[in-house]
Parts: sequence; structure tokens; C-alpha cells
Amino acid sequence: MIDFDLDKHDINHVHFIGIGGISMSGIAEVLLTFDYNISGSDMNASKITEKLMKKGAHISIGHHEDNLNHCDLVVYTAAVKEDNPELIKAHKLNIPIISRAEMLGLLMKKFKTSIAVSGTHGKTTTTSMVSIILEFSNFNPTILVGGELDQIGGNVKVGGRDYFVTEACEYVGSFLKFFPQMGIILNIDEDHLDYFKDLDHIIKTFEAFAKLIPQNGSLIAFKDDPHIEKILQNINCNVITYGSNNGCEYWCNNIKFDSLGHPSFDVFHKDLHLGNFQLNVPGKHNVYNALAAIVCCRTLGVPIEKIVKNLKSFHGTHRRFDLMGTFDEITIVDDYAHHPTEIKATLEAASQVPHNHLWCIFQPHTYTRTKALLNDFASSFGGADKIIITDIYAAREKDTGEIHSLDLVQEMQSLHENVTYIDNFEKIATYIKENAQPKDLILTMGAGDIYKVGKMLLDQ
Repeated sequence: MIDFDLDKHDINHVHFIGIGGISMSGIAEVLLTFDYNISGSDMNASKITEKLMKKGAHISIGHHEDNLNHCDLVVYTAAVKEDNPELIKAHKLNIPIISRAEMLGLLMKKFKTSIAVSGTHGKTTTTSMVSIILEFSNFNPTILVGGELDQIGGNVKVGGRDYFVTEACEYVGSFLKFFPQMGIILNIDEDHLDYFKDLDHIIKTFEAFAKLIPQNGSLIAFKDDPHIEKILQNINCNVITYGSNNGCEYWCNNIKFDSLGHPSFDVFHKDLHLGNFQLNVPGKHNVYNALAAIVCCRTLGVPIEKIVKNLKSFHGTHRRFDLMGTFDEITIVDDYAHHPTEIKATLEAASQVPHNHLWCIFQPHTYTRTKALLNDFASSFGGADKIIITDIYAAREKDTGEIHSLDLVQEMQSLHENVTYIDNFEKIATYIKENAQPKDLILTMGAGDIYKVGKMLLDQ
């Protein structure tokens, strides 16, 4: 186990393989703030790598063994394979090597209260809500979020050493390397089946995460989710439940939506009415994300009136129902949803926004997810009037030829009259330009680069 101390600098030069990733870059930026010597490599230059270079990091584009110069520690992302030349050289030189999750876990140990937000869906939004409430309640948290949050100027903000707020991703069991004092479990669903054997494996992994929380710590859990309720009896720390009814410690009701789909709702702690809360992000799913953030911040001692005010000031992170702009009275919104549950929730949120036709332009994310959840994907677009499916975004995977977007379209055709396959973004933009009507709502959706379609339309 690496002994890492933010202040001692026994390890001073840290090299990141895959430094352009949202979490890797955040960790690197924290270390730069503490005057560490940071280098790293990534396959592509980006705004993230440019920002790190301006802050003093040495960035190499492309992976090569020569990028590894006299470093004390190598951190790698999950996308890096064993044949990576920098990883191979680090092994040869006996340089200590740890994963991104291990490095994040080491950082968490250096803060008095580390808050880890987990769940198959909603991590980025809930982490951002917690962060904004704490930040503008003068708690001065250090923040690592998996998206761009304008109110902190990006995906990371280095504050004091009392509070550390971060997402806790379950993929490859990453969050089992963490040291949370407070944990949140938003939901448990089937996903990442290229790693997990089945749903039971996923549930047990979340249970193992919950057991990391010390006895004097707290687990905030969404009791409406039967998979979460199943594990609560085995947890030794303080468990605080939230949900939609008074069988939970914290609960909400009287949910209403304004003309933009933004909800308001009442929150209760047992029988005590805490107040009415208003959000500036759409969708019922965000009511429960917000409720988790409310419970977290109240448990940490934030006064209710500040939670109400700061939660209302939250306008979302990039790529989470992100209003990109309008053209010819047609509105374009982009969203990161890439799982059937997320698609349904996002389309439900979109249905609350006044529109003529609702278009959904979906880019499936990874071959394994598309294949494993094909039937669920096919039935998740009921809220859309017109659907365009484009090619699968490979991400970390290789195309084995077992699954294609046309397979998804075929499954969908018995359920939807207006589903079309279009293989590239330029053709999609042209099709929309020729067929969309004033007052239509265009929703680009997926965890890849489908947002480029919206940019094309607006640039035209």
C-alpha cells in the first residue's frame, strides 16, 4: 500500500496515464494545487488537457515510454490496458503503480469528512447539488465531480480539508478503494455487464461499498429501491433512509411542475415539515437526487434555509438536460442518458417542457451494454414522438460484430412507428433540418459525442 501524504511530498512527481479523463484530471488538478510535479499522457488533446497545461502540468499527446521521466508514482485509468508502453516501462523501472480509484481513495483519507455519492444513475447531478449547497453555505468543500459545473468553474474545486465531495463509481468495483465517512446510494440497476456477472453481483458490490463506512459514519439510502432496502439490514453504520413516503426517515410529497418542467416539493423529516423546495433542473428523478442532497447536507449541519436557497440556485451540469440553443424556433437539449432507466427519466422530464414534437437522437454507448440490455433499450423510448438511432459509441471496447444499432432499431420497430437509423452526424443534422418543425424539441442523448449534432445544427 502506498503511503501518500498531501503535505509531506515524499512522493512528489506523479504521472497520469489517461490524464484527460474527467476524474483523472480532477485528481491531477488537486495535486497541482498542493505544488506536486504533475505529468501525464492522453490519446487526444482537449480543453481539459489545455487547462492542466496552463496550471503547470506537462502533457504528452499519445502514449509512449519516453513520456515516463523520473516520476515517483504512476496513476492509470481503467481504460488503460496492460500493453500500454508507459505502464510496461513503469513495471520495468519498479515505479509504484496504482489505479485512479486507489489514488482517489488515498486523497479521501486526508480529509476529515469524505462524502461519496454512489448509484447507477444520478451521481453527477447529486454530487453537484451537495457541492453547491456546501460551497455557498461557507463549508468550503474540496470537490471532484464527473461533469462540468459552471458554479465552480469546471469539474474540480480545491477548498479546505474538512469536507471532500466526490462521485463513487461502481464500475470494476472502483468505489471499494474509497474511504468514505458518509456515503449515498441513489439506486441500484443492471449496468456495466462487461464487468459484473449479474444483478446480484452488482447488489453485493454496493453492499460492500456501504460496509466501508465506519460505525460513526452515515449511509444515506433511497429506500424506494428494493435492491437498496435488501442490503440495509447488513450495514453497521448509521443508516438514514429517504424516499416517497413516511416509511422513510426523510420523505417528500406534493410534487408539482412549472411550465419548464422544474419541480417543487415538500420535504419532511419524520413528522416535521422542513419546507418547500424548488429546483431549476427538470424531472421527477431530480426530486429524489435533490432529496438525497438535502439529507446529506442537513446531516452535516447546514441550516434548512440555506439548503433551500442554494439548491434553487443549482442549474445543472453540462450534458444533463443541457439547453444548447434554438434555431428556427426549434429547441435543442443534450443529455448524457445512456441506460434505459435514464432514457425513460429524461424523456419524462422532457415531456413536461412545452413542445410540438419530441425528437430523441440516441447514440448507444458500448457494445456490451447495448447487447445485454437490448430489450430494455427498445422499450424505453415511449415518451418520444420521433426517434433516430445512430452507430454505437465504442468507448473502451472493440467491435466484435455481435451487435449493431440496426439490431436495436429492429427491436424497436414493433413498438414505435417513427424510428430511423442514420449512420453519421452530418446526415442526422440534415434530416432534422429538413423535417423538424417550429416548436419541436430535439433531444440528443448518449454518453459519447452525440452532442456534436446539436452543435452542427446551431452552427448552420
